[in-house]
Amino acid sequence: MAVPQVVIIGRPNVGKSSIFNWLAGRRLAIVDDVAGVTRDRMVHLQKWNDRFFEIVDTGGIGVNDVDNLTDEIERQIQIAIDSADIILFVVDVRSGMLPLDQAVAQRLRKIDKPVVLVANKADSPHMDVEADQFYRLGRGKLVSVSTLQNRNKSDLLDIIVDRLPDPDANSNEETATEMKVAIVGRRNVGKSTFVNSLAQSERMIVSEVAGTTRDSVDVRFEMDGKSFVAIDTPGLRRRVSVKTDIDYYSTHRAERSIRHADVVLMFFDASQQISKVDKQLVRYISDEFKPCIFVVNKWDLYHTQMPTDRWATYLHETFPMMSHVPIAFITGKTGKNVKTLLNHTQMLYKQSLSRISTGELNRILKEIVAHHPPPLHKNRKPKIYYATQVGEQPPTFVLMVNMPKAFSPSYQRYLISSFRDAVPFPEVPIKLYLKKRESSDNKDEFGKIGKPEFEEEIENDFEEETANMDEAVEDQEFDDINEEA
Repeated sequence: MAVPQVVIIGRPNVGKSSIFNWLAGRRLAIVDDVAGVTRDRMVHLQKWNDRFFEIVDTGGIGVNDVDNLTDEIERQIQIAIDSADIILFVVDVRSGMLPLDQAVAQRLRKIDKPVVLVANKADSPHMDVEADQFYRLGRGKLVSVSTLQNRNKSDLLDIIVDRLPDPDANSNEETATEMKVAIVGRRNVGKSTFVNSLAQSERMIVSEVAGTTRDSVDVRFEMDGKSFVAIDTPGLRRRVSVKTDIDYYSTHRAERSIRHADVVLMFFDASQQISKVDKQLVRYISDEFKPCIFVVNKWDLYHTQMPTDRWATYLHETFPMMSHVPIAFITGKTGKNVKTLLNHTQMLYKQSLSRISTGELNRILKEIVAHHPPPLHKNRKPKIYYATQVGEQPPTFVLMVNMPKAFSPSYQRYLISSFRDAVPFPEVPIKLYLKKRESSDNKDEFGKIGKPEFEEEIENDFEEETANMDEAVEDQEFDDINEEA
């Protein structure tokens, strides 16, 4: 299963970003008394009681943004709620229950997910009585906390971990799960024709008129005794060309289909150059860490004009960060190469569910580092102690290191590229986190148990770190390299 997500929501100015920073143990999100400071989702990998999960900060529900970004903020909140495994509903004890709190509670009643009601700003035990008023909201377990006084942090984390999904819950259900395949691309690249070919029936209207498909449509079909769901999406337009409500909702439903898909087929027209819309879509697929196949459609009409290797080179040069993505050349109208494409799609789905043992992962990591060690950072040697896989869909690795900031983006890309060459899932995205090793962790470099050989070096470094507090604070941070990767 993927790394569980714990999403923080609530009305503006209840302290959502303060709780995000408090749980993370460092200042990541901007905290200010002005409503609407947080707009985008912020994500941080957290570990508690040997469980990893991502905490997600969101904007305030109901905020009126001064820059007319209210709709976009609301969309980011809804995306976070849709992907959440647990929701932290934050309220403010000092302000008491407001109508907007009740509106948020009403919204959550439609969501069948665990909810923890977090009464923030309860700076002393006697304020816990005031928090009892929020029981009337009827939303989940109530926990009184104070980020200012550091009250009940461990209690909140214990409750979160207790409500996390069982990591083995989906292991016995994979064979029965229908694989969801999103078919995306700009207008008139042949997506609906391809879906009709899969379903072997005229399920979708096919027309030369651009924009015929206006909503995401689920089409179930079977092949070789296995069930699939093909999600036909509207053809996207450049954002500056989105003028009507239909275009607006078509765009967001297509993006939603990408988020919910197991594999994405990104369609290109063999007769057309790659456009800005194509680049926007590929960027979105990359940001969501979705397994993807680049599909060049209508190849029967143009294969004599350009060899496949030139088109493949064109795609890889245009999208260098997606060099791991396989490329298929098909004719959706006649069904040529469609079955081969579906077989490859199944293979990507299996790759996204793959796991690698900690021992094998660290053997690979040792070879990667030996081939190209990380460069010195401020005259200090960055070290990787060990790595472990903490999730699937996408495969997610955590590297325990001494100085996360010391690993440059280029070296992080080198690590991901090298992992991909060595692991048994080379064609799917890999999510990578760098995390500072905890003092209680007794694993040696690359996962060996026992007293670390480098213990003396750490002790010698202690005086240097205490002499330079700014650098020590910097070393405590770890990088989420999702965007770079």
